[in-house]
Amino acid sequence: MKIADILTPEHAYCNVDGVSKKRVLENLSIFLNDDQDVSGTESDAIYQKLLERERLGSTGIGSGVAVPHCRVPGCTRITGVLLKLSDQVDFDAIDGEPVDLVFALMVPDEHNDAHLQALALIAELLQDESSRRRLRGATSNQSLYDLATSQGI
Repeated sequence: MKIADILTPEHAYCNVDGVSKKRVLENLSIFLNDDQDVSGTESDAIYQKLLERERLGSTGIGSGVAVPHCRVPGCTRITGVLLKLSDQVDFDAIDGEPVDLVFALMVPDEHNDAHLQALALIAELLQDESSRRRLRGATSNQSLYDLATSQGI
């Protein structure tokens, strides 16, 4: 599995207004609901799943990065959305720092191993300081996608 297997150019968004953690999660649920592989899922249901996961503990992993993720009935494949926020947002990250890079995952209920593998890929990409710097320098949706998928991860 590679980043390009879970992220499409249509799901990379550069300079998104974050405003708040809640607004970021709302936007993510809308973007994830746009995916054609989600049969009958509403963005509100995705939003509720993302909130449920956040209640277990923040997905802000530090260094200005968050990786919200959830399992969604009706989802047929792992789907990612990458956001570069225009402003940093408090995400209750483990290091207390605000977030400006968000890589969200929506996963089918039964894909346990693939879910963990996808999270490991994202962590590998976003824990690298030079990768984060390049992503933060993206100026368009396409450049954000290209930078995320050109790392060989």
